Amino acid sequence: MKSEGGSQQSWRTDVSDQDNLQALEQAIMEEARAEAQQIVEDARVQAQALFLEAEAQIKSEGDAIMERVNKQVETRRSQAAASARIEAQKLKLQRREALLRHVFDSVREQLANAPQWPDYEQIVRHLVQDAVEHMDTDNALVRSDPETRKVLTNEVLADLASELGIYLRAGDPLKRGTGVMVETPDGHRRYDNTLETRLARLQNGLRTTVYSILSGKTP
Repeated sequence: MKSEGGSQQSWRTDVSDQDNLQALEQAIMEEARAEAQQIVEDARVQAQALFLEAEAQIKSEGDAIMERVNKQVETRRSQAAASARIEAQKLKLQRREALLRHVFDSVREQLANAPQWPDYEQIVRHLVQDAVEHMDTDNALVRSDPETRKVLTNEVLADLASELGIYLRAGDPLKRGTGVMVETPDGHRRYDNTLETRLARLQNGLRTTVYSILSGKTP
């Protein structure tokens, strides 16, 4: 049978061991709690860092997108302005061409009345002389329209032949055009010196001058 003193000693030991165990458990719990809090804090910091990084990336990408959009807008604006300038220039050229075409068409229509001009004989003599010089021949046929033929008589042809030192005679009448066409008797060479053809040859050189006059500018 155990003594009373021995029982008290055993109880105290049990109480002491229980206290130590509770203290150990408390320490472990505190350490676990601290570690959990640190994990949570680390996760929060990492999450904040990731959020800031994502926010910076989104802002950077947003700035890049806005820059691309602005460049596209500016490019389209420049293209639209360039297209407008091109279209305006195109319309201006079309108006100029229409105006020049009207002027030259009007002049061309009036050439049919040239044989009625007071100095037409002198004009015809010049047309024949100019054509002969381009032909470089000593024997030629002079073809003309019916109205010009009335001015370019056999006498006038004979006078021109004597003046130019070549043989000239009238050829078949022209079916179109006003003025003269000079050709060799074999028909292999000819020089069209009708007023319509001369106007066509001069037209490109006259365009700028005519348009300047029409625009009220000094040519």
